[in-house]
Amino acid sequence: MKPVNTLSFEKKVVLLRVDFNVPLNSDFKILDDTRILSALPTIKKILNKKNKLIIMSHLGRPNGRFEEKFSLTHLVKHLSNLLKKNVLFSPNCVGKPVLDRIKNMSYGDVLLLENLRFHAEEKSGNEAFAKELSKLADIYVNDAFGVCHRSHASTTVVAKYFKEKFSGELLENEVAALEKALKKPKKPLTAIIGGAKIKGKVDVISSLLDRVDNLIIGGGMAYTFIKAKGGNIGNSLCEKEKIPIASDLIKQAKEKGVSLFLPVDSVNAESFNNNAKREVTDIYNISNLFMGLDIGEKTISSFSKIILTSKTIIWNGPMGVFEMSNFQNGTLKILEAIVLATKNGAFSVVGGGDSVSAIKKFDYSEGVSYISTGGGAMLEYLEGKRLPGIIALEN
Repeated sequence: MKPVNTLSFEKKVVLLRVDFNVPLNSDFKILDDTRILSALPTIKKILNKKNKLIIMSHLGRPNGRFEEKFSLTHLVKHLSNLLKKNVLFSPNCVGKPVLDRIKNMSYGDVLLLENLRFHAEEKSGNEAFAKELSKLADIYVNDAFGVCHRSHASTTVVAKYFKEKFSGELLENEVAALEKALKKPKKPLTAIIGGAKIKGKVDVISSLLDRVDNLIIGGGMAYTFIKAKGGNIGNSLCEKEKIPIASDLIKQAKEKGVSLFLPVDSVNAESFNNNAKREVTDIYNISNLFMGLDIGEKTISSFSKIILTSKTIIWNGPMGVFEMSNFQNGTLKILEAIVLATKNGAFSVVGGGDSVSAIKKFDYSEGVSYISTGGGAMLEYLEGKRLPGIIALEN
């Protein structure tokens, strides 16, 4: 990949793919602008060279048709404020009106295109749609790590129509952080995998078992592992069809000499409700009418000791239902251990939507080494897969 930092072009038209898939409230106000802020260094780099900048992104899952709540018009004012300049907007992303608009732009202007996913051709990787996008500019830059694992028209297909194509600063930083954690990590290397389900993370865990010294499993997915070991998990979340897979992963860890840590106690509730009746029990002996919603103090102590002896830490997925105040303690305490380990010299990478949300909720954004903007993309990178969007920049 050619980094955008090496660009020397001026007065060109640059097509920049970003990931502005940000959460909006019912009034279409931005709830979290992290992904927009992350793209600013690349945007400013391109504008400093007096180029015309065309920005394209998706927002939400509109299924190939216009939906007001997914329109990128809701981002124009905020982006204009951040850039301290008037950002232009195009109600479409391909076609003659867009080309005419670009032609009439001044160098140094910014044009934000309407949501790419209002066209079904975007997600299907349609060649004709990608070619139409390529007609908009002289140079292509991809700074959308969060969708690099998708073979979409704007990430993978469009790149082949450009002789000059670059990786944005965010994309470079994402790859560098994950490479540092995976390829030449300081040891011990500990991976902490949480979240609700094993589904979607089996290949990640299997791949990590070839790299890590310690693997910590928490969150809702831990109860399937406990069930696989013969525990009584009551009414806790359990993917019954994944029990054999959990058993196999436990076996793999032992065979590969990886220390696998599972919760030993659990904070349980009678229902999935913050105010439900609670009890703390051994995780292998949860009452039939209760469900586990967080890890207990003994587990927090055990996991924290491992984290504090680690030199490289990868965290993806919370330890419990941290959105509820009575079940947030496990995620908070594990995050605090990661922050302390980082302060003591460890390199920490955090990714996945819920993990990033937890960091923001508890105000620890500055406490870890790197926060990844890509959930699915990060997981596939951890699996050892080469991401289509990155391959496209190399060809």
